[in-house]
Amino acid sequence: MNTPVFEEFDPASDCDCPGCRHWRRVLPFSDRSPAGRAPGHPAAHRALIAATAAAAAGAALGAAPAAAAPAAAHAPYRPGVPAGDEPGTPQGGTAPLHGPGAGPARPPAGTVIPATTRAEIIARAEKWVAAKVPYSMTAYWTDGYRQDCSGYVSMAWSLPGNEWTGSLGLYADRITKEELQPGDILLFHNPADPQNGSHVVIFGGWTDSAHTHYTAYEQTPPHTRRQTTPYAYWSNSASYLPYRYKGLATGAAGTAAAAAPAQTGRASGAAGAPASHGVPGYPGRAMFRPGAHNPYVTQLGRQLVRKGFGASYTTGPGPRWGEADRRGVEAFQRSQGWRGGAADGYPGPETWRRLFS
Repeated sequence: MNTPVFEEFDPASDCDCPGCRHWRRVLPFSDRSPAGRAPGHPAAHRALIAATAAAAAGAALGAAPAAAAPAAAHAPYRPGVPAGDEPGTPQGGTAPLHGPGAGPARPPAGTVIPATTRAEIIARAEKWVAAKVPYSMTAYWTDGYRQDCSGYVSMAWSLPGNEWTGSLGLYADRITKEELQPGDILLFHNPADPQNGSHVVIFGGWTDSAHTHYTAYEQTPPHTRRQTTPYAYWSNSASYLPYRYKGLATGAAGTAAAAAPAQTGRASGAAGAPASHGVPGYPGRAMFRPGAHNPYVTQLGRQLVRKGFGASYTTGPGPRWGEADRRGVEAFQRSQGWRGGAADGYPGPETWRRLFS
């Protein structure tokens, strides 16, 4: 009887996924491919053994030889875990921050929960959107954060290191859909198979009154994006769970509660004004700059309409800051008797307070 011939299928020699690099470091020489070929994936090695065993069994029974099973496209990456003991992660596991041109900087020991505000979270998320940071599970952006979905949330929350979908929950509390506010996240972690669907997005605010769609900030191929998304997500919707960052400094309606500077009649002002007497907290100037896209713009526009200053809107207030918003704010400021730079159309803390009081 002729012995069946089996071939081990290897990927291209330049494969540089995290799993391939990891197993090239840890596999003994005897487990690698023949001389002159790329180091073999453990998946390919196991497939070869399984196929050989199946063929031997078939030969003993007089059956036709079984075809060799092709190897997986990439080797699973399980940092610090023996092969087969735990599923891998598409985010590459937790990792320290990586400074530009330098080695990794270790995060502080223990679980650190840095304080931040909703306005700061959205502002940081917007920076990657504006820069169109390319998606990568192995590369690090200039701020030290890994360029994948969980690295993006780690950056927006200003965490001391890069987390992954399986560890972000350590920094957050479960909330309900009704409690979602800008800066919270929708997390899908699939512990049985993290490479199948695990993902996380930043909630940017509802885009309709029925709460069926919202603005999602996410890191996904080819680069960071912000777009209206059906709740909870396009796929595996029931698996996405809402979470709130534990280090959030909140006032009424979840806005920043830092002490505000003395307010004047001018339209400009600093972020972090607390809520008072039923007035929602002022989210900061960054939320109303040209090109801004966030739920605070919608909230402002709707209040302008209620107060009778929505004549510039042709389609109704929306989340993107535009000239109609600026003209409405300017008209309101002029109604307060302000002129010149105090009526520039950009809401500061005093404009905000008067508009919502």
